[in-house]
Amino acid sequence: MKLGGLEVGAGSAPLVIAEMSGNHNQSLERALEIVDAAAKAGAHALKIQTYTAETMTLDIREREFFISDEKSLWEGESLFDLYKKAYTPWEWHEAIFERAKKLGMIAFSTPFDDTAVDYLEQLNVPCYKIASFENTHIPLIRRVAATGKPMIISTGMATFAELDETVEAAKSAGCKDLVLLKCTSTYPSTPDDSNILTIPEMRKRYGCEIGLSDHTMGIGVAVAAVALGATVIEKHFTLHREDGGVDSTFSMEPHEMAQLVIETERAWQAMGKVQDGTTEKEKSSLVFRRSLYVVEDMKVGDTFTAKNLRAIRPGYGLAPKFYDEVIGKKVKRDVARGTALSHDLIA
Repeated sequence: MKLGGLEVGAGSAPLVIAEMSGNHNQSLERALEIVDAAAKAGAHALKIQTYTAETMTLDIREREFFISDEKSLWEGESLFDLYKKAYTPWEWHEAIFERAKKLGMIAFSTPFDDTAVDYLEQLNVPCYKIASFENTHIPLIRRVAATGKPMIISTGMATFAELDETVEAAKSAGCKDLVLLKCTSTYPSTPDDSNILTIPEMRKRYGCEIGLSDHTMGIGVAVAAVALGATVIEKHFTLHREDGGVDSTFSMEPHEMAQLVIETERAWQAMGKVQDGTTEKEKSSLVFRRSLYVVEDMKVGDTFTAKNLRAIRPGYGLAPKFYDEVIGKKVKRDVARGTALSHDLIA
């Protein structure tokens, strides 16, 4: 399949998506710097999010609308204030998308309601992302699928039963190109909570491209995911974690993103195919195997013994597996020390 003209699948290097999220810290200048840094690091795509605080929740600063979980990065914030701080102003979208496209990246967004989809359609985005927290929002899934554009859906928190409904809704509403991203919706996540062995099971179950939306630190989980068949990798991205921001704590810096792009491609290259035997490039190394050599001068009729026959390098003689068979037999003619043993020397 293709996303914005780029091939996605086992035949291509993993597509790496840099997720800006709210790391622009309400500065368009910083947002554009993030786009520039993502392109320089080699990311293939740049993603933002399209919503307003009003379309996400109610302006209530108590009860369930207030984050009091001590384990949350956002403890002490109301949902409304958090989304107000994190949202990307809609009037910035076009400038961000244009900068990304100019630098050779795919540029798209995650919509959170119908008004966001309508706006993104005006900007002619090449594809859509559905966030983990929206993967059971079937009306939104159907609305996005109806555009006919490729969809990327994060699977965080969802059961297979829920994903069955999500995938069915997307396909029945018109989605022909679908990518599911294995995701753990904790921020940051840990490797032991990533469960990336789910990736091949998802591919088998849903018959579509599978990737990883990764909230762990570092690149190890993403590289391992590629080895398990992930064809898309999404990571949150910022200029400097120390600059702060709603998602900065679990976001990659530019040098880390560059390493991610390189190492996931290497992992993809290393997968290759099921191999039996010597590769073309290994053939020249065959001579460095051990083989049977005469290690003392011998006269015709002499007996091969452990003293005059050894398995040594290089590999021009008979294979070592013939050693026991040859010991005790006689040599057909005079041979000099350092002669590779061949069948025609054995009486």
